[in-house]
Amino acid sequence: MTSDLCEKILEHLYEHGSVDTLEFAEYKREDHQRIIGAVKSLQSMGELITVQQQIHKRWELTEEGKHVVENGSHEAVVYNSIPPGGISQLILMKTIPNAKIGFSKAMSAGWVTVTKISGEAFVTKNVSDIKDMVQEHLKLIVNNVSNEITEEQKQDYKKRKLLQEVITKSLILGKGKSFTTSLEKLETELTQDMIASGSWKEKTFKPYNLDALGITPERGHLHTLLKVRDEFRQIFLEMGFTEMPTNNFVESSFWNFDSLFQPQQHPARDAHDTFFVSEPRQSTKFPSDYLQRVKNIHSQGGYGSQGYGYDWKIEDAQKNLLRTHTTAVSARMLYQLAQKEFRPAKYFSIDRVFRNETLDATHLAEFHQVEGLIVDQDLTLGNLIGILYEFFKKLGITRLNFKPAYNPYTEPSMEIFCYHTGLRKWIEVGNSGVFRPEMLLPMGLPEDANVIAWGLSLERPTMIKYGLNNIRDLVGPKVNIQMVQDNPICRLEK
Repeated sequence: MTSDLCEKILEHLYEHGSVDTLEFAEYKREDHQRIIGAVKSLQSMGELITVQQQIHKRWELTEEGKHVVENGSHEAVVYNSIPPGGISQLILMKTIPNAKIGFSKAMSAGWVTVTKISGEAFVTKNVSDIKDMVQEHLKLIVNNVSNEITEEQKQDYKKRKLLQEVITKSLILGKGKSFTTSLEKLETELTQDMIASGSWKEKTFKPYNLDALGITPERGHLHTLLKVRDEFRQIFLEMGFTEMPTNNFVESSFWNFDSLFQPQQHPARDAHDTFFVSEPRQSTKFPSDYLQRVKNIHSQGGYGSQGYGYDWKIEDAQKNLLRTHTTAVSARMLYQLAQKEFRPAKYFSIDRVFRNETLDATHLAEFHQVEGLIVDQDLTLGNLIGILYEFFKKLGITRLNFKPAYNPYTEPSMEIFCYHTGLRKWIEVGNSGVFRPEMLLPMGLPEDANVIAWGLSLERPTMIKYGLNNIRDLVGPKVNIQMVQDNPICRLEK
């Protein structure tokens, strides 16, 4: 069927010299897209035809515009609805369709006026007769006589949604260097028989398009969140950090809270903030000497601290839960480090944590935490600020602000803010601080050893990077799988 169309196009070109594909489709009563397909087939056969793109623009009435042609413009309808003695503006606005725009346009044209009578607004005619130019202009559009209407008027009617501009693309065809009306089937494949018989010498082969893309192979795609995670991971590795093992989603309250000097009465340990595990309900294997030191620092104090002065209970520390932060992993790593000869270290982790949150556009019960920490002697808040500037510089963020904050296991503590150039405002991106002696000394670390640490979510920078406003478009059953496939590799502006 395409070959028949190709021959018809060539015959038409032979008789007329050139043709517009839109006019040809109308003349032959064929679908324009089928004509375009035939043209592409002719183009693949060499220089049979010349092709030049043409853009056609025309104005069409919208449904509202058609209504105006039949019933008059909104302002004319408002004018014609006003009786000789005038009408209450309130009644007029309630009874006439499109009265708001019609009244505004009628007032601008000076057709009507408003007067106050006993505190009530009355609308009266300001002129004895009107000429509805909007209706007349739209009728000209219907009759294809739009040259009498200025471009400014057309754009005004377009803003009022009475007109719409329709753009159609067509092709102007002409005779090429190798023009002929007789089509020869081009060979697409050189076969063994052609070579053996020598018939290939008399054949005309279709030229190879070496720029054509091959069939895209089916393959897996990294989730958008994983692309950003890999970028964060690479930054930590470039800065000399070692990744911590984070493959224990279920954690004991001891490592998640108690080892971090977080009191057992803290609100975060309530069921409405934390997911507790029913099976296995408890953990029992803890380093006994370290457990006793943690109990003492909570209930009695020590190492120069007064502690919290409450009756610390092993039953609360044994409760299993879904970890609420990866700082529980940091506590394990610091305890293991303290059991050996002291040496400076830099650790990081990026993994999932769980909190009993109310779900909304920016919160989920499960999210990723990015955490980094440095262990060394005589570290100060100045060291922390310096490393934060270096870390965020690698993310492409150079404008930072810090705000004092409170954390049970860090003192001093700081919230981290960065200036978002797109939103043109400061946004919170993370938290940081210096781990308290009440947390570090019971582990066995030297008194002059300090730990500076910081953490941020993975989801928030990912949403900013890829322009997502709802976290449920990033994680969960509402994720658009095509989005995962189409989004490019994450490249932070370093």
